[in-house]
Amino acid sequence: MLPDRYLSPEDLADLFGVPLETVYQWRRKRTGPPGFRVGRHLRYDPEDVRTWVASRVGEAA
Repeated sequence: MLPDRYLSPEDLADLFGVPLETVYQWRRKRTGPPGFRVGRHLRYDPEDVRTWVASRVGEAA
């Protein structure tokens, strides 16, 4: 279950059990969930993460 607050890259890495660098590679390659900047901080909307996961599950099926 995802929290109701915006997620940091570290949160995403912990959530998926991947290295932090993987989260940054997803962003560079535009293959991960969409993120946005708040000043110099990167954040992810939990709803966008849910949508991204659902699309990945749909592709795998």
